[in-house]
Amino acid sequence: MRIPIKVNYSKTLLFRCLFLFLITLTFTNTYAQWPATTAKERLAAEVKRTAISSSSIFKDVNFRNIGPSLMSGRVVDVDVNPHDPTEFYIAYATGGLWYTHNNGQSLVPVFDSASVIGIGDVAVNWDKNIIWVGTGEANSSRSSYAGIGIYKSVDKGRTWTYLGLPESHHIGKVLLDPKDENTVWVAASGHLYSPNKERGVYKTTDGGKSWKQTLYVDENTSAIDMDINPNNPMEVYACMWHRERRAWDFQESGPTSAIYKSIDGGNTWKKITGGNSGFPDGANIGRTGIAVYAGNPQILYADVDNNNHRPDTIKSKMDTSRYVLNDFNNLSKEQFLQLDAKKLNAFLKRNFVPEKYRDSLLKQMVSSGKVKPTIVYDYLNDANSELFNTPIIGCEVYRSDDGGTTWKKANKKDLELYNTYGYYFAKIAVSPVNDKKVIIGGYTLMVSEDGGGSFKSVDKPNTHPDWHAVWINPARDANWVTGNDGGCNITYDNGEHWFKVNTPAVAQFYAIAVDSAKPYNVYGGIQDNGVWYGSSKSFTSDINPETPNNWKNLGGGDGMQVQIDTRDNKTVYFGSQFGYYEKSVIGEDKRGTSIHPMAALEAEKLRYNWQTPILLSSFNQDIFYMGTNMLYRSMNKGENMQPLGKDLTKGKKAGNVPYGTIVTLSESPLYFGLIYAGTDDGNIQMSKDGGNTWTLVSQNLPKDLYVSRVVASAFSEGRVYATLNGYRFDNFTPWVYVSEDFGKTWKQLGNNLPLDPVNVIREDPYYENILYLGTDAGLYVSLNKGENFMSLGKLPPVPVHDIAIQKGAKEIVVATHGRSIYIASLKNIYEEKSNNKK
Repeated sequence: MRIPIKVNYSKTLLFRCLFLFLITLTFTNTYAQWPATTAKERLAAEVKRTAISSSSIFKDVNFRNIGPSLMSGRVVDVDVNPHDPTEFYIAYATGGLWYTHNNGQSLVPVFDSASVIGIGDVAVNWDKNIIWVGTGEANSSRSSYAGIGIYKSVDKGRTWTYLGLPESHHIGKVLLDPKDENTVWVAASGHLYSPNKERGVYKTTDGGKSWKQTLYVDENTSAIDMDINPNNPMEVYACMWHRERRAWDFQESGPTSAIYKSIDGGNTWKKITGGNSGFPDGANIGRTGIAVYAGNPQILYADVDNNNHRPDTIKSKMDTSRYVLNDFNNLSKEQFLQLDAKKLNAFLKRNFVPEKYRDSLLKQMVSSGKVKPTIVYDYLNDANSELFNTPIIGCEVYRSDDGGTTWKKANKKDLELYNTYGYYFAKIAVSPVNDKKVIIGGYTLMVSEDGGGSFKSVDKPNTHPDWHAVWINPARDANWVTGNDGGCNITYDNGEHWFKVNTPAVAQFYAIAVDSAKPYNVYGGIQDNGVWYGSSKSFTSDINPETPNNWKNLGGGDGMQVQIDTRDNKTVYFGSQFGYYEKSVIGEDKRGTSIHPMAALEAEKLRYNWQTPILLSSFNQDIFYMGTNMLYRSMNKGENMQPLGKDLTKGKKAGNVPYGTIVTLSESPLYFGLIYAGTDDGNIQMSKDGGNTWTLVSQNLPKDLYVSRVVASAFSEGRVYATLNGYRFDNFTPWVYVSEDFGKTWKQLGNNLPLDPVNVIREDPYYENILYLGTDAGLYVSLNKGENFMSLGKLPPVPVHDIAIQKGAKEIVVATHGRSIYIASLKNIYEEKSNNKK
């Protein structure tokens, strides 16, 4: 159901423009803290989005989904019918809600009519066929998109009713009273990038008509998980989690992280962890999960992300014949000078440190004070290393036998389960019939048969890392239905064997590119599923044995951008997070060339964005560009990368997330040497001499916003488009601009767009008046250079991350972050454009 709110859009737009102008003036010389878009504004945006869609002359443009589906997408929850486990729902982070009644042999989407289909949790009353969906993934990742609250269906998903809580943004749990269909609790995690008071536990006793916030700690403490005594619904447990995320910093733990208990049905709450309870507390305690044992609800299990550092005893277990990176952390000058020369040189060689810095010179530099004694650690330690090498305690499992009054640590050995990103996990389950069987999810899925004392991984080659959901069959507890970053898996023998439930095309693409083959191929990077390519003639089900157009893998990790040398359609540049790229030739067995520029040892370390941009020159595809905080260029296909000019950002900002990085690059196809670079801290830089000198051209644009795209026009040398994105401030204003004079002045476009952050803009290759736009909620087209936009097609309301136009085929290729890739012919658009001319 859409919320019927009447809005005077002309007055609203005038007010917002005046407000944004004042904000821009206020923060001219400092980092802006943009205000979060309000619930009232977002609800009005839904109405506007619906109106634009229904009135669009292109609403019936037919798109076909080409997949891939083999690797699926991130599953955040599953809800299974305990009376018939072949019937269940799968909730995807951005791919919607899917239903199966045949154990996953086929699935159908049942939530696409909602205005937001990104999900945090799903809960089903199977006796009444009532479904509750909490929108907005709660895993707090870079790609966790905000929801709009709670939806409910009483007819198995055929129709939905919106029930409010719009400021919740991200929902960790929807908990149903097993004895009263009208009583429901919601764990609201709140805004991702800004504080807000509308977080905590909410309760309804009238089926969602009204809500009461019954547990609130502060504006930075989220409710993330809940469970209930199935025999006595007056006993409810809630996990509260202190988290503060900014574009440049993520504090994933804090003193307010704790577990609370209610004995009056969630009306009042008491903290049951910390103090003398046996459960840890303090500034380094992060996300927790809770599970009540159905057989004896006094038995509880909880897992916690403990960010305290481990005691320095791990070195005694390590191979002392060779150095590892952490050996170089916190060294004094004297300690560095005493390092074993042979082991040091071997370490430097393994890590591709330039040969000139080997042992003797490096020790001279440290001895003279030219560099710090921690130089090796500082040089090689990066965001990727910190994900895996920071020595925190991580996952711990605790058990209570008295309803949470006291707790004892269960695991006897360290659980290498979370690395440093426990904020992404902290889910725990206990068998309904065996209090000794406990399952925890993290990088791997682990099971304990002795009450948490010991755990073993049950991952197999056909499962995927990063586990977020598990359901245990109460009638046969060796049968589990699970969810991870690669989709849904089912086991009937405690994880000894698995099969995939991956027919939906719900991959979360970051970026795409197309080649010039016939038929052409589509290449793209997928969240935690690597880089893939497949024919544009592929079917949604890429495992269809009747078609040869299956998708093929190029690389792993979080797949990022791709560039193809169209002179042979075989030489490809691709990579993973934080700028680890390579050049390979499809069909050749030899290993590709690694591309990851590094500054001189004594220079300031380079900063790489999660999605580091790359670009092949359209004038000469031997020329390859790559953005760090500086622009790098190779004149010979990725070999000999050289820095150009200066740091193009506003500089390093204190925090633990790489920031002050280039995120978008564009080369003019009309003017050799004209290059634009956009940064995550709001700079747009322009060079007319191939990158040797730069001019800042964004002074008159809103400040400090993520420049999601900058595009040099193919029709006019001075024309350039820019889109700015406020997602990392929870501000959803659609900032779209054009300049006709190389960025000296800018004009705002798309004034009829609803409030959804903009991710990408593309020019049509044939008609300069036609523009395509992708936002966090849809796809748009303009026939008048962006003066206004119309919805294009009937895609589900998922984030559109990238758009490519295959000029020869006259097709648009759309990369979504949750529904894989769509393709449509541009014939209808071109016909309408021709009719307008007549």
